[in-house]
Amino acid sequence: MTPLPSGPAGDGAGTGDGADSAGRAWAGRVLRPNPFAGDDGSVDPAVAAALALGEDERADAVTAALASARVLVPIVAHAHPGRTGEGGVADHTAHGSDDPAGDACASAAMVSVRTPDGRAALPVFSSLETMAAWDATARPVPVEAARAALSAVSDADSLVVLDPAGPVTVLLGRPAVWALAQGRAWTPSWRDPELPAVAAAALRGIRELLGVRLERGRRAELRVVLAVDDRLDRERMADAVDRAGQALRDDPVLTDRVDSLELYPVPGHRGDAPT
Repeated sequence: MTPLPSGPAGDGAGTGDGADSAGRAWAGRVLRPNPFAGDDGSVDPAVAAALALGEDERADAVTAALASARVLVPIVAHAHPGRTGEGGVADHTAHGSDDPAGDACASAAMVSVRTPDGRAALPVFSSLETMAAWDATARPVPVEAARAALSAVSDADSLVVLDPAGPVTVLLGRPAVWALAQGRAWTPSWRDPELPAVAAAALRGIRELLGVRLERGRRAELRVVLAVDDRLDRERMADAVDRAGQALRDDPVLTDRVDSLELYPVPGHRGDAPT
């Protein structure tokens, strides 16, 4: 009987020393059954239902649906960086990374896209159709959405964008991604019942402010409406708003629960608060 080779059968692309084409040893690896073997690439019904909701309800419904759903992560091919004289992978810059020591093959899955504010987000897809609309050459890898969220925390700016080419795109901010990765429920900041009191406490001491209200943002996740004493001149009003922004950014609870915020000052009268 002829002994089997130590590595997998192939075309000779490996190193010949019991390692794969990236120079990683086969020894010690365990092959597990693929839980997505029967996946036909269609959208999960719960995710489809969440995507069909109106904008005010969609983000938290999608996050909740993804907790038990799979998504497709794209692998985009790029050139192998070659080998060193010792047979290892040559130094290179990983796709979507500034790390020259990154693994060429592993980094292929770590594609990122830029959000409007310049941060990196991990693109994931609800179906083969939506991935093909984004990049017809990308190879889909099905994973649990929670695992994709963990990758976004470690390899992007803790952001995930679902179906970036549409037809409905949802950007999951940092608090939602962290909750998904940790298996926790997520409450949008504009509906968090505790945050109005947290914001009011953070702004205590800025005497030019007469009240605060939180609502869903237009350019950011959360809009903070500030009632500013209408007797102030422009310079003093701007100074009060700047100090308010710094106080909110310094608050640890707001930092933890809010991905991004925008300030919206409105004139206020003594004895009034924004309604």
